Amino acid sequence: MTPTLPILDTSSILRRRDLLRLGAHGFGALGLASLIEPRLLVGAPAGEKPDLGVFGGSPHTKPRAKRVIWLFMAGGPSHIDTFDYKPALRRIHGMELPDSIRQGQRLTGMTSGQSSFPCVAPMFEFERHGPNGTWVAETLPHTARIVDRLTIVKSLFTEAINHDPAITYINTGTQQLGRPSLGAWVSYGLGTPNRDLPAYVVMISRGRSGQFQALYSRLWGSGFLPSRHQGVKFRSAGEPVLYLADPPGIDRSTRRAMLDSVARVNEAKLAETGDSEIETRISQYEMAYRMQVSVPDLTDLSDEPDEIFDLYGPDARKPGTFAYNCILARRLAERQVPFIQLFHRGWDQHGDLPNRIRLQLNDVDQPSAALIRDLEQRGMLDDTLVVFGGEFGRTIYSQGQLTQDNHGRDHHGRCFTMWLAGGGVKRGFEYGETDDFCYNIVRDPVHIRDLSATILHLLGIDHERFTFRFQGLDQRMTGVEPCRVVEEIIA
Repeated sequence: MTPTLPILDTSSILRRRDLLRLGAHGFGALGLASLIEPRLLVGAPAGEKPDLGVFGGSPHTKPRAKRVIWLFMAGGPSHIDTFDYKPALRRIHGMELPDSIRQGQRLTGMTSGQSSFPCVAPMFEFERHGPNGTWVAETLPHTARIVDRLTIVKSLFTEAINHDPAITYINTGTQQLGRPSLGAWVSYGLGTPNRDLPAYVVMISRGRSGQFQALYSRLWGSGFLPSRHQGVKFRSAGEPVLYLADPPGIDRSTRRAMLDSVARVNEAKLAETGDSEIETRISQYEMAYRMQVSVPDLTDLSDEPDEIFDLYGPDARKPGTFAYNCILARRLAERQVPFIQLFHRGWDQHGDLPNRIRLQLNDVDQPSAALIRDLEQRGMLDDTLVVFGGEFGRTIYSQGQLTQDNHGRDHHGRCFTMWLAGGGVKRGFEYGETDDFCYNIVRDPVHIRDLSATILHLLGIDHERFTFRFQGLDQRMTGVEPCRVVEEIIA
C-alpha cells in the first residue's frame, strides 16, 4: 500500500526567486557596508574607532605625510613679484613684449584690446637667501628666513586663464563643475583618525587689497563622492559652524535622545533602500553632535601662550584673519585632521599692483612662515605637507598704463610659482625654470595635475589606482590626461 504523504503548509516556504532576491539584497548590503564603513565587517562598533577611509587604513604605499595644509592664495599671486626673479627683468623694463615670447597666447578680455604690452620689472628689491641663494622679494622677509625649509616650484602651469575655471581646475582636477575637490578625495580615501572633527576643514580670510573673487562651496565640495566627504567651512564670526549649538531649551540628553530616534528611522530606511546618502545623513548627525564639544575646544585660543601670538604676528588674535586661521590650522593638524585648506582672497591685482601686493604679502608672510616654524618645533613638519600658492600667476606685461611707480598685471597660466614644505619634500630646493620674461617654462614643467598626483603620492595614494565608479566610468582626481608624480622634489 502506498503511504499517504502529509500535506505541507507552503504558506511559510520561500519560493526560489524570493530566496535569490533576498539573498542578493543581503550581499548587496554587505558590499555597501564594506564601502561605507569598512570596520563594520571586522566587528568594530561604529564610532568607537577612527574612520579608516576606503583604503581601510592601508593606502597604496607608505605615506610621507599624514595631513595637508593648503594655504590657497585665491586670485593669482604674481610669481614675478615674489619668487621668480631674474636680474634680466631690469633690462627689459618698459620694452614691448616680443611676439616670439608671447607666441600667440590667448589673452583675457581685460587686456586683449590693448595696443601695447610693455614689460614690467618688480618695483621693489630682491635679495638672495638660504643655502642656494634663492631670490626672495623684500616684501617677504619672514618667508626669506625659512627658505631653507621650502621646495619652490617655479614651473607650474594650467590651461585656464580666468578665475572660476582656473580655481575649479586646480581644486577638482577639471574645469567642469560638480567634481570632487582634492580634500574630498583625501577624506574618501584616508578617512580621519579623529571622529570628533571633519576630515576636511575650510577657512576663508580676506586680504586688505580690496579685491575679492567669489569663492563657491563647490570648490570644497564632494561632487559624486558621498556627501560626508565635502569640506566643512569654519566661519570667522558667530558660531564657527552654522546650527552647531542647540536651541534654547534643548540640553545634551534631549539632543541625544532625538538623534537616537532619528537614527532608528534612518537605519530602517537604509536597510530598505541601501541608499548611501542615508548612511551619510546618520554619520553627519553624529559628527555634528560630537562637534558641539570638539569645535568650541578647538576655536578657544585662550590656552595659546603669548609667544605663539607673537610668532604669528599682530593679526593673530583677530578672528577671521589669515594669521588667526593659521593658528587654527595648526590646532586642527594637532588633532589629526587630514586636509585643511585656508583660502586667502584678494590677489587679483589688475591695477595698482605695487601697493596692493604689499598689503597682501603683509597679510600672509609672517603667519605662513610662523606656521612652518610652529609645526617644526612641535615635531609635526615632517609628516605635515604645507602648500602655498594660487590658481595661476600674472603677466610680465602691464595691464593698463605703465607709470614710474604703478602698473597692473593680467592673469597668466603658462607659468607660476608655488612652495611646499614638510611632508616628504626636499628642503632648500628650487625646481623648474622660466625664461627671462617669466612668461614661458624652459625647464621641468609641472602641470597642476602633476601637483595633485604628487600630493596624493606623499599621502601614500597612487593617483592612477585611486578611483570611484560614477556613470559607468572609474573616475579619478587627476582625470585621464597624462600626468606624473614629481619625484624630483621628494626628499
